[in-house]
Amino acid sequence: MTLYLDNAATSFPKPPSVYEAVRHALTEVGASPGRASHRHARLASSMVEAARGKAAAFLGIGDADRVIFTKNATESINIVLKGWLKRGDRVLISAMEHNSVVRPLKRLSEIGVSTEMVPCSRSGAIDMHELRRRLESRPRLMAMTHASNVNGALLPAEAVAQMCSEFGVPLLLDAAQTAGVQAIRADKWGLAMLACSAHKGLLGPPGVGVLFIRSGLDVEPLLEGGTGSRSEDAIQPEICPDRYESGTPNLPGIAGLAAGIDYILGSGLETIRDHELGLAVRFEEQLGAIPGITVISPEVRGTATVSFTMAGINPADAGHLLDEGYDIAVRTGLHCAPLAHRTFGTFPEGTVRVSPGYATTAADMERLAEAIRDLALLRGR
Repeated sequence: MTLYLDNAATSFPKPPSVYEAVRHALTEVGASPGRASHRHARLASSMVEAARGKAAAFLGIGDADRVIFTKNATESINIVLKGWLKRGDRVLISAMEHNSVVRPLKRLSEIGVSTEMVPCSRSGAIDMHELRRRLESRPRLMAMTHASNVNGALLPAEAVAQMCSEFGVPLLLDAAQTAGVQAIRADKWGLAMLACSAHKGLLGPPGVGVLFIRSGLDVEPLLEGGTGSRSEDAIQPEICPDRYESGTPNLPGIAGLAAGIDYILGSGLETIRDHELGLAVRFEEQLGAIPGITVISPEVRGTATVSFTMAGINPADAGHLLDEGYDIAVRTGLHCAPLAHRTFGTFPEGTVRVSPGYATTAADMERLAEAIRDLALLRGR
């Protein structure tokens, strides 16, 4: 049986209740939310709004109408970057950012948006002194990941948000890796925008993202079209969330997201987090006893993601050998985060990335460690 250890990309398996929620939405509800007054459409609408309320409460957002459903965290980030930034604006990012931030900013550079990178240590810790210095010149936006998708390094979101607030600079927090693993308090921390997806730590299906935009921030929508509201007007509604939710919502995905949140709340976020981080810490210890292994350890671990390299074995080859020879699924390469790998000194080959999930056991991790020991011995012959 395949040992799946790529939860930083997509969590698997999902809780049974998530599969059931998706099935129910498809086979027993079926209608488009907000598009009719018949019973099925009303039920679909109530399911979407219930999920919106659960997501808001889970992420510490007081006004559920500021929670917008998208198709993934990448779309959420694109909405903010392309709807908030204008010619001549300047953006700060950390050296840990994913291409979902880097690539839209590269495109925006063509219209005169400039980007500055705040350095991070070789373990992924952001330089807070340098951040303060750069905030003094009042950039238009700070965009930062909450945790590195390469090595799980946790960045101090609350402290960064407070520092940004001192200078009147909005913070966009990319919580794709942490939502469902770390407690997030958007309002309390003073976040301006927050992006995450359903299919990772929130244990939902793919095809759903969440975006929070604080009231009073004029972010232009990325898409325009049917919203089910104010259909008599040729212009996009200004009310939130309708302004950003053009087109038929992904009802099965949103229902699955709600079920994923319910599962986390029922199990206890701290319980899930402690289980996953405990597996990661123990696995790092096991790797430390294997000759030729270099672990990219974080100073502060926020997720269970562990990255390492093996002397004499390219990460891609190691991943192939684990898959074909041991039926173990891991991620290899740059993980769509070349900035982080340049910081860690692992560019351009990248690393082997292991990311256990809520269903992973200590025995699973021992099975992986034993396979890596075997590979290390084969390399040494």
